[in-house]
Amino acid sequence: MSKLNIISELRGLYAIWYREILVFTREPSRLVGAIVQPLLWLVIFGTGLGSIIEPGAVSGANYQQFLFPGILAMTILFGSLFFGLYIILDKRIDFLKEVLVAPLNKSTMFFGKALGGSTDGLLQIIILMILGAIFFGIHFTLLSIILTLIIVILLLIAVTSLGLAIGSMMESPEGFGLISSFVIFPLFFLSGALFPVTKLPIWLKIVVTINPISYSVDALRSIIIGITSYGLFLDFVVTIVFALIMVTIGTWAFKRIKL
Repeated sequence: MSKLNIISELRGLYAIWYREILVFTREPSRLVGAIVQPLLWLVIFGTGLGSIIEPGAVSGANYQQFLFPGILAMTILFGSLFFGLYIILDKRIDFLKEVLVAPLNKSTMFFGKALGGSTDGLLQIIILMILGAIFFGIHFTLLSIILTLIIVILLLIAVTSLGLAIGSMMESPEGFGLISSFVIFPLFFLSGALFPVTKLPIWLKIVVTINPISYSVDALRSIIIGITSYGLFLDFVVTIVFALIMVTIGTWAFKRIKL
């Protein structure tokens, strides 16, 4: 690929990314909703269930602090997976048709959309981290902030790619909602986001162990409050592999998109 083509691809990548950011910033209700929902989980679910959990039952942390990393993962899952819905909406307003006829590689188009969705999610996570430090006693150091953001970015890319892959294969918002709900709820509830995995029955522990989101949640929990079930190195390895697989699947699906 010539230098001119590379510059053209990068400009196309930036244009698609910037368009997704503009769409997000022009809909402040999306940001408000994305912040309010996890806060409700932390305040209502965390306080309610935390009131019946004995102190020290979650390795010395209070339940809200234990829950916080899982809520970060939940925000990424629910927000970034449903980003794929915009593929279907772009089809309906013929915007995607205009993009696909542009002299750009489809992989560039996919990465532009994936980076746009990931940037939206990253903004939400940063706001939640600030609120967690102010209201929920979450203590961040410079190192923990950097490591948290690395895990968050990897998970954002993975889940956004999965959402775009589903959106590329769906024709209606209803179909997308059905399939994404079928995917998202098992990934979340079987990730250890809401409960410690060490005392689970064997059959359930096996299911949680093969869920890649479990390792992202464990990594965030290890970094933020120092509690780990699998070890931070394994968490990073699985999260990176998961992101690479999802990007590969997402790119493949986007190249075969039908308008």
